[in-house]
Amino acid sequence: MSKLSIVIITSLFLLACEQSKNSNASNQAGVAAENKKPTTVTAPLNEPSEQTRIEKPNIPASAFMKADWLDLLPEDDLNALLNPPSYLDDIVDGSAEDQLSNPLKNELTNGEDDRYQQALASINVKAIVDNAPIKIPAFIVPLEFDDEQNVTQFFMVPFFGACLHLPPPPPNQTIFVNYPQGLKLESLYDAYWISGVIKTSLVENDTATAAYSMEMHAFELYTEEP
Repeated sequence: MSKLSIVIITSLFLLACEQSKNSNASNQAGVAAENKKPTTVTAPLNEPSEQTRIEKPNIPASAFMKADWLDLLPEDDLNALLNPPSYLDDIVDGSAEDQLSNPLKNELTNGEDDRYQQALASINVKAIVDNAPIKIPAFIVPLEFDDEQNVTQFFMVPFFGACLHLPPPPPNQTIFVNYPQGLKLESLYDAYWISGVIKTSLVENDTATAAYSMEMHAFELYTEEP
């Protein structure tokens, strides 16, 4: 199996495990991807700390629904990623066939009839999540900075190293954020809980493609929630 397929499947597996763990800990049933709506919990967000900014207080913290990255994947794309084609087993890690010609642009490396490769570059979205206020764990990939080196534009991604050291996730597993106020990013290794209103809008640049964008309202360092 290629490194890319290992990255995608491993990240999906870890996210699914995290979703199950959080759901059991809170004694609330998660909503699967096939239900076509974000996972929700009734508990409000934690009170803002030194690592948290709430820029738009007109939306109460309790309005943001906890979501998992799998909730953003259309069911057919999820099924394709979880069932990679058999030819990947014949590709030797590190070989020429194992390298993407341009991984930063989510390019297809096989024919248009390859459903797995289509899912890796899919811009299909779940219309039901458009304009939904959600809270989702994410790593930050900086795109632009202000004069004080605060991040003003970035991609949200589900695993560390995406778009930097590893190929990017599918576009429908990437969220673009424009945040003129700027946030101070202490470390790329840090994950955050990010709350905002998600939009089904396509954003493309030289780094990657995002099938979703977000109007960010709050962020805080990621911690396991009780």
